[in-house]
Amino acid sequence: MACATDWIPVMQNNLLHAEGLTIRSDDALLVDNIRFSVGRERVALVGESGSGKSLTARSLMGLLSPALHLQASQLQVAGENALTLSERHWNQLRGNRVAMVMQDPKYALNPTRTIGWQVEEPLILHRRLSRAERKEKVCEMLDAVGLPDPRRLMQQYPHQLSGGMGQRVMLAMALITDPDFLIADEPTSALDHAMRDQVLALIRGLVEARNMGLLLISHDLQQVSEHCERVMVMYKGRLLDTLPAADLPHATHPYTRTLWACRPGKATHGQTLPVLDRAALEANDD
Repeated sequence: MACATDWIPVMQNNLLHAEGLTIRSDDALLVDNIRFSVGRERVALVGESGSGKSLTARSLMGLLSPALHLQASQLQVAGENALTLSERHWNQLRGNRVAMVMQDPKYALNPTRTIGWQVEEPLILHRRLSRAERKEKVCEMLDAVGLPDPRRLMQQYPHQLSGGMGQRVMLAMALITDPDFLIADEPTSALDHAMRDQVLALIRGLVEARNMGLLLISHDLQQVSEHCERVMVMYKGRLLDTLPAADLPHATHPYTRTLWACRPGKATHGQTLPVLDRAALEANDD
């Protein structure tokens, strides 16, 4: 079956490029020979739980478990050949040119360190600034992500923050070194619906203002359609579809169309949601 993944935009300055990206465990194929490129744009990677989204994102940060095996004919991250990077070079790249925001600040933030220490740490690792300059930049970054009274907040600990404030702190940590690219892995999954919209709008605004690339991992196609420019759709480790986010309501691929139709909302309350014929989908996609 013809598939929209055959269309990949040709860009002069791709920040991410993967050819034949495959991830295996000892007994399973988890990501199956996918190909994609991302430049200074906002791209979403969507699909069901277990489709391989987070594994793909972690492979772009050099954070796969040692129990997993990665293969690719090409894997370029911020101009570097990720297939040959040593751990020392990965440490130079992560948090500097490419940054990642994890799902839940409750687990991602260090409970024994102050907020100021944790946001300052990337500057200590990647920038040559005086202590006073680092403190000032931390204060400016906390203010930029919409946190009140940054100087007081710098002395607090993660347990003293709400979930939404913790997520903003993690965003400040990711952006404080002015990276070229941000990977956000379900950054709003632990937040209520109103706070999700606020955090995603904040991410979008900061990414646009800094001319960065964004890869957003998400289940929420409605939010993806509002905040991203392009969407890549994964299913069982394969990249089935790629399309402009604005075209999601008119998607032609049966899997993408079904995902869009299953969005919760007042219009569908009480109605039976569509069920995908998975056997037919896999037979046709083969």
